Amino acid sequence: MGTVVALAGQVGGAKLADGLYRLRRAQLAIVVNTGDDFEHLGLAFSPDLDTVLYTLAGVASPTAGWEPELESHALQGMLSALGGPDRPRLGDKSLAAPILRTEGLSDDRRLTQITLEFCRHLGIEARVLPMSDDRVRTHVLTDDGAVAFPDYFTQLGCEPAVRGFQYAGAGEARIPDELLAALHAADLEAVVICPANPYHTIRPILEVNGMKELLRKRGAPVVAVTPIVGGKALKGSAGKMMRELGREPSARAVAAEYLRVIDGFVIDEEDAQFADNVRSLGIEVLAARTIMRSVEDRIALARSVLEFARSIRETKAAEAES
Repeated sequence: MGTVVALAGQVGGAKLADGLYRLRRAQLAIVVNTGDDFEHLGLAFSPDLDTVLYTLAGVASPTAGWEPELESHALQGMLSALGGPDRPRLGDKSLAAPILRTEGLSDDRRLTQITLEFCRHLGIEARVLPMSDDRVRTHVLTDDGAVAFPDYFTQLGCEPAVRGFQYAGAGEARIPDELLAALHAADLEAVVICPANPYHTIRPILEVNGMKELLRKRGAPVVAVTPIVGGKALKGSAGKMMRELGREPSARAVAAEYLRVIDGFVIDEEDAQFADNVRSLGIEVLAARTIMRSVEDRIALARSVLEFARSIRETKAAEAES
């Protein structure tokens, strides 16, 4: 067994990352989207980082994975009573990470260092790594102009039609040394793109300067898992965004977003009849159960993904010898 690198964000991505973690523990590095990070009331929020941390630590709320379990909102009630903002709705426990993150950043510590320290205190053996220590911000392009994704999501309720995306700072952002070490590991076995919104969760990671080129050059199988099942997004606004961008909400459309980056694509069993349609893009396909309702589902999908990656690697090796 070798090193596995996963690209993740959102609840679905965190669930598959958890399945991979239960199989690989310290041999797993998880690259997390920070394009949705934002500042609020003087604090630095990293929603996807915290979602992955809570999930791997086993403390995520079962109904709101971006919060710790048994969350309370007394602070939000007092903020409202004093005339403070009512959005985003802040949980009491959820403020611990932003408070410590803000303090660390103010002391000139890198976001990667801070996040790895969180891993240590939460007992997480895997390396949870931000996609960059440099500032990258995803902006949603609408008919009324560009909107920062947190505002599009929280203030506007994802209502404006999406015309495109900008990833401000991604072209200049540097891949952290810790992430470079994971991707350059001699035993790199696979890169897994977890099921998440391809536009505001995975694409910002891929847009970091040099990321796509590095994934292609490393030669390890890159396998993505669809966030679309039966023409619908399991969670979030991916389906809506795809329609507004002129794309059908389908597994094939998601696979096309990762063209020239991935070697294999995992679709849900429900969409097995579309496997040849995805293969027409020149991508290997596996139909599996992708809906993760239990820990066992997470592990089963993770195992299927890694076995799929192994088969792709063996096929590549055989072709190279012939």
